[in-house]
Amino acid sequence: MAEVAADRAFQSRMQELEGLLQEIEAIADPAARAKMGQIIQTLLEFHGAGLTAIFDRMMKAGELGRAAIEDLSRDELVGSLLLLYDLHPLDMESRVRSALDKARPALGGEDKVEVLGVSEQGVVRLRLKSTGHTCPSSAATMRKTIEEHIYDKAPEVTAIEFEGAEPDPGHSSNGFVPLGKLTTHNGKRLAPQGASL
Repeated sequence: MAEVAADRAFQSRMQELEGLLQEIEAIADPAARAKMGQIIQTLLEFHGAGLTAIFDRMMKAGELGRAAIEDLSRDELVGSLLLLYDLHPLDMESRVRSALDKARPALGGEDKVEVLGVSEQGVVRLRLKSTGHTCPSSAATMRKTIEEHIYDKAPEVTAIEFEGAEPDPGHSSNGFVPLGKLTTHNGKRLAPQGASL
């Protein structure tokens, strides 16, 4: 119960942060917007440098350190933070496969989806394995479940394509916005290289 309350509090804080970022973007004074951008950039660089130093030391600690990093990356909050600073130990394809494993119980426990490929541009290609009696609404539900699980574990995925399926006109991407885009003004990058949110 405490974990659910903490999750709600965290989600509430993230919504507040999103609102504050939108307010900053709406500031009419370009100098004030630029100063806020510099503050955000400095904080991100500071946190990124600190986390990178921690992870470098953990990697140098050998097998025990690497195991700790993998364990930390399984935590939803920590995993998101690692993705933000490009420190996640698993590559995108591994996280997509992990997401599909996690989705399996919601899909009826069977292996109903096959990964055909994950491109460098972040496009995931899948094939749904037909059971022979799948109605269109259950296929749409299955696709939605798969997409939610993948975007949760690999938010940098740019698109999910299902072989032989018509694209869903109501869903073109996961809404993932690179942090660099949120903290860029007039073409000037205000986030550390590799950072994304």
